[in-house]
Amino acid sequence: MSPDQSQTAYAASAADLALRALDALRGIGGTAMVAEHVEGADDPKAALAAIRVVGADLFAPCLLGDTIFSPQDAAAVTQSFAVFPPAVSTPPPPPEGAAEPWLIAWRDWATATLLARFTDPAATAEPVDALGTYGAPGPQLGGGVLAPRPAGAPALSEPEQGPATASAHAAGIDTGWQRWSVRMGQLSPLALPGLEGAVQDAARAAPLALARGAVRAVLRRDFPTAARIVRWLALLSAEGVSVPFDPAPLVEHLRLHGGGPRLALDVAIAARLLALNLETP
Repeated sequence: MSPDQSQTAYAASAADLALRALDALRGIGGTAMVAEHVEGADDPKAALAAIRVVGADLFAPCLLGDTIFSPQDAAAVTQSFAVFPPAVSTPPPPPEGAAEPWLIAWRDWATATLLARFTDPAATAEPVDALGTYGAPGPQLGGGVLAPRPAGAPALSEPEQGPATASAHAAGIDTGWQRWSVRMGQLSPLALPGLEGAVQDAARAAPLALARGAVRAVLRRDFPTAARIVRWLALLSAEGVSVPFDPAPLVEHLRLHGGGPRLALDVAIAARLLALNLETP
């Protein structure tokens, strides 16, 4: 199989798994969606890669609905970590390091954290010390760290208003909140109840930047990015954090627009979050 064919197979498998997660969130389908996805795949390796792509969102039907995370699904997720092991040491956050490995490390941490929480009664929590630092190395499963917790979070650096900023806008150059909101959208699988860390703290500190990013994405007709960012707004709203606008109409607009299983899953998760009443940590 050529590299292009392999990438196509991986993308198709991830879309199929996202659709299975969406069905489970809606109360449709079997009780072991992840395991069934792997067992029925023509390319089991692509199916295991899809688990890592969809990641923590595989737990959304359990966190936001009545679905039970089955032992078969837990075994499939664990196998995906065995076949595609995370890096032993976490990559440095941008700009010291490259963005993509760091984003993947955060998403892997989220998946491993929820896997441990749903499957291992002895799974260790990640305590916060008096300085607000999340001190544990990562989720523990079977006596070891499955995916280490990365350092840092997307940093929002709003530039001062003035002629330079106006020139940047005129030239189409992103300012701080634009880049930051897109980066937070890339970390949208962390916008789920039960995950706590520096990324969630960053979201709570900048709801206006998230709102601006979501609106900008809609105006640019970049609906996948809009759906990912609005998940953060939905989570903040569920926690009782004040957000600049009610995200429900935007969620409905994105739902009506369509755009494939991945976007539909993001929208469905946002809609479920808006129906919750969570306590802010």
